[in-house]
Amino acid sequence: MLVVGLNGSPNQDGNTAYVINAVLQRCAELGAETEIIHVMDALAGQEQVFCVACGTPCPEKCHRVENLSSAQKLLQRADALVVGSPVYFGTISAPLKAFWDKSRNLRSKKALVGKLGCAVAVGAARFGGQETTLRAIHDILLVHGMVIIGDCSSSGAGHQGVCASAPAQEDKFALGRARILAEGIVELTG
Repeated sequence: MLVVGLNGSPNQDGNTAYVINAVLQRCAELGAETEIIHVMDALAGQEQVFCVACGTPCPEKCHRVENLSSAQKLLQRADALVVGSPVYFGTISAPLKAFWDKSRNLRSKKALVGKLGCAVAVGAARFGGQETTLRAIHDILLVHGMVIIGDCSSSGAGHQGVCASAPAQEDKFALGRARILAEGIVELTG
């Protein structure tokens, strides 16, 4: 079982990465193989960072850059995705949006259909837009035909995903939910 985290933050060592890594660490403890993609790395080297819909179907011109191509190959191998974003004006970060906009090719191939997907959001405050950010991530995953889970496992129901407030390493409730989310991922993909 391969669980891939997708860090939508421009900061590789920030709050969003911290929470995603907490989920991945618990998945690894439960026997899953884990990897993380930092969208800033995946988008590096792009002549045009944002999708300009240069053709339909997607001619994959921007996928000639190895970073994006490698990241998408890893997504295709994954059994489950943990997608995380900091809250930017109540929604996902621009780098995360740019990454997913460049996934039109995956959608046309139905490469993610039926795979498990879940979301993590980190805001500057306790009520800082995390749930609307989770929903934006869910919308992207649903467009790809993925199966969405919240932070739940056989130990009990949860919510839409993990909502944390900065600094994430001090948000004990969110880190507890991250563990539960990981258990749910492993239970459902195992």
